[in-house]
Amino acid sequence: MYIGATNSSGLHHLVWEIVDNGVDEAVNGYGSKITVTIHKDGSLSVEDEGRGIPVDWHKESNMPAIQLIFSTLHSGGKFNSKAYSTSAGLHGVGATVTNALSEWIDITVFRDGKVYHIRFENGGNLKVPLEVVGKTNKHGTLIRFKPDKAVFSTVDFKWETIYNHLQEEAFLLKKIRFILKDERSNQVHEFYYEKGLSEYVAALTQNKEAIGEILSFDDPSSEIKIDVAMVWCSKVYDESILSYANSVRTSDGGTHESGLRAGLNRAVNDWAIQNKVFKENQKLEGADIREGLTAIVAVKIPEDKALYESQTKAKLDSPEAYTAVNNFVYDQLIHYLAEHKEFALDLIHKCEASRDVRAAARKAKEQARGQKKATKIDAVISDKLAAAQSKDYKNNELFIVEGDSAGGSAKSGRDRMHQAILPLRGKPLNTFGVTMERMLQNVEFSTIIQTIGAGIGQNFDITEAKYGKIIIMTDADTDGAHIQILLLTFFYNYMKPLITNGMVYIACPPLYRIYKKSDPSHKFVYAWDEESLEEGKKKIGPGYGINRYKGLGEMNADQLANTTMDKKTRKLLRVHINDPLTVENKINVLMGNDASQRRDWIADNVSFTLEDSFIDEVKKEGKR
Repeated sequence: MYIGATNSSGLHHLVWEIVDNGVDEAVNGYGSKITVTIHKDGSLSVEDEGRGIPVDWHKESNMPAIQLIFSTLHSGGKFNSKAYSTSAGLHGVGATVTNALSEWIDITVFRDGKVYHIRFENGGNLKVPLEVVGKTNKHGTLIRFKPDKAVFSTVDFKWETIYNHLQEEAFLLKKIRFILKDERSNQVHEFYYEKGLSEYVAALTQNKEAIGEILSFDDPSSEIKIDVAMVWCSKVYDESILSYANSVRTSDGGTHESGLRAGLNRAVNDWAIQNKVFKENQKLEGADIREGLTAIVAVKIPEDKALYESQTKAKLDSPEAYTAVNNFVYDQLIHYLAEHKEFALDLIHKCEASRDVRAAARKAKEQARGQKKATKIDAVISDKLAAAQSKDYKNNELFIVEGDSAGGSAKSGRDRMHQAILPLRGKPLNTFGVTMERMLQNVEFSTIIQTIGAGIGQNFDITEAKYGKIIIMTDADTDGAHIQILLLTFFYNYMKPLITNGMVYIACPPLYRIYKKSDPSHKFVYAWDEESLEEGKKKIGPGYGINRYKGLGEMNADQLANTTMDKKTRKLLRVHINDPLTVENKINVLMGNDASQRRDWIADNVSFTLEDSFIDEVKKEGKR
């Protein structure tokens, strides 16, 4: 209930809960360093420099306060507004839940000149009662726990996952130091940012051409503390706004994000009217103003006023946040524009250009709807696309398939009512850093845009999409992987709402077919990886053979349908953006112009050695 899942995501949620306890201390002025260490024995520790968890006797529960905190839900001090003015903890139950889901948890507290120790084992049972084990001049808390492998599907802490989370925290909490250590690989990294959100925006927009400098405004004095950073970039056709409340990312936005948009719109339009850039009856739409914008808004709200739509805190619902951010952004931005007239004019001209493009697109769309005669693009679509028969668009699926051969099998094996097939003829264009005009000249992308039917960039309207799922189906080889990345880069640059709304998927065709040589038509199983390959060989038993599918075209229509397209039996990977900075960095590295960055990434992340078991199987089949 509290960690969301028992997979890797849920495992790392335990880390965030414990880290957030240290963050709460640091944000409220107690300590400025948090250290996270991944240990060789599978445990993880978090140490902060806060006041130390209270250890005094709790009369009502008849136990030490620290024991109560780690064994009873909602017993933490953050539920008392006197303890913290703001709190990052997602539920206020992190200590208790982490204890319950761990093989053991060991807590050391440095407080009042003494070192205290307490230990729980086997899902929260007290093993070592609170004891004083020494003297110290330190203050803070060290929590070390080992997750229960009987609860989680994996107990392997990921360096990259924790790295990304701590970096995000460091951006949000400027001048607070985060240190990550991994005893397994001897890696150590330190995160510390003097300027905070402006450095976050710089990281998100690296390799992009900015219009002016990064704007950074903050107001730490008011009851609702506001921190905003933003920049506009050319050759970027969507907006990217990240929002946070009490250091927790509000992935679904909310009142603070709406306030940011409203303040931007008012400031730009009012400045343009006041300076007679255009007439008083003219006005820029919000989408025109936000095209190419990357912005981050972070608010710290007193706990008694921090309202959310759900327990996950994905969307802020505090009315006070809307008013505060709206007025703050308006005041700061209109003052900045008044002091930087050249930038203001450049920004207004960019917004007007965006407005003109949008108006032209609307006009073309209206004309297209009114014309009965097919256009040149329509002819391309009708030639390549095997359309779905249903007009129930939300339940329709578009398979973008590599090659005509696989496209033919897919067309024969599909559900004609709800599944459409669009074969690609060759590799699409790499859209990283290219102009929209050049992208539109690419036949593959022009066809995809027309097929989905919802526009592109700031003109993209997800409500007009003709498909509820966009499924990329390519060969399980390097070319197929490359096509996947090219398509994902396109969707990220021009149709990002498809990704953020969970509508883009990767099909998972099997890698192997294991069959009985004496009866290959009736006794066979499919395998998607090395582990399931071994299971398949055991299931078929002696006398098995193996087909290695290198391409979708090697499967007939029934095989492709049963393994990759049938909703009852297929596997799909949903594409989502969990960490915007990680996504931006990977696209810059993998799709950018700097080959040296790509070479370094490949050297660090890719192994080119074949597994011995696979080599042995190839030899058995008499193949090279």
